[in-house]
Parts: sequence; structure tokens; C-alpha cells
Amino acid sequence: MFRTALIVLLAWVSMAAADTPVKKLLGQERRALNAMSEAKLASYLKTPGGKFAYSRDWIDAQKPVKGNAEWRCLSEALYFEARGESVKGQFAVAEVILNRVDSPNYPNTICGVIKQGTGRKFQCQFTYTCDGHKEVIAEPRAFERVGKIAKIMTKADERPLTKGATHYHTRAVSPRWSRVFARTATIGVHHFYRQPQRVSLN
Repeated sequence: MFRTALIVLLAWVSMAAADTPVKKLLGQERRALNAMSEAKLASYLKTPGGKFAYSRDWIDAQKPVKGNAEWRCLSEALYFEARGESVKGQFAVAEVILNRVDSPNYPNTICGVIKQGTGRKFQCQFTYTCDGHKEVIAEPRAFERVGKIAKIMTKADERPLTKGATHYHTRAVSPRWSRVFARTATIGVHHFYRQPQRVSLN
């Protein structure tokens, strides 16, 4: 996709340049682009100021990462809760978890937020921690991808996708709390909500 758009642009400029040294240079640029992988091209599309792109190509172009226990907790949550979502949807779920860390209504660590209520019937905050199934990471590539997202998000200064959301659910369900919480975004199969300040679910 990126390569096609860039090559079309170069071809158009090349036609406009007629038989000039500029046309020769543009031909060299086109050959260089053809030799590059899509992932490498995507890496050049990183937004200014250290921001990141919500695309699989951009994520796949980033180097594999590892981290501490907090990184692992966030990576696992993204894997088990959102690995079937788009990259943008995975970033959004990460935002919710980190928004909870910042909220006085929830534990102040990533692992604490994710494991809150685990082991108590109907009290867990994230389904995969209490569904009774052993959690096995069977898709290493998907885990590598969410691991990159987790690392980026633990260092990010901004969380623009969900506008402060602390909750989400799939479109297939309609929990009671969704009637009183403000919906802030819909991304992929999830609706996102911000918890009213006076309401606590603990």
C-alpha cells in the first residue's frame, strides 16, 4: 500500500520533470523503493515528535521488545483480551488499563488493575483472568506484536483514542453500567466508556 502510493507519486513527478537530471534522480528513488520491504517503508511513516502509527505495518517494523513484570501483565492482557482486534483496538484497550492505573478508583499498578478481583466469582475486571481456562500463549507472533504495543504505551505521554475511558465491552453485550457511563469511543468490536467520578465499581 505504502509502496504503491509512493511509486505513483514519483511517476507523476517524473512525467512532469521531462528529460532532466531530476527525472534521473526520481528513477533511482523508484528503484530504491521497489527494493524495500513494506515493513521498512512503514517505519519511515512514523509521525513527527515521537508519536506512533496505529497500523500493523508500523508495529511489525518495530524491533521485538521485553520488559519487566508490569510490561508482561499488560502484554498478556492485550493478548488475551484483544489479540483479534486491530492494532488501533489493541492500543485502545491498553489505554483503558493505564487510565485505570491513574484513577483513584483502581489499583495503582498495571498488574494490580488487571488482576483486581481475580479468583472471586463475578468480581474480576478482565474476563480472561477468571474464565476458568488455563492461559496459554499459542500465537507467538501475536504476543510479540502486543508486547511492542505494551512497551510503547507504558512510555506514552498521551492516550488520545479513548478520551479517558476506564471501561469497554464488545458490541455483543450491554452491561448495566454502560447505561450510565459516558461512551467515549467505538473502535473495532469494542465500545469504550468513561466512569463517572461519583461511581465506583470496587
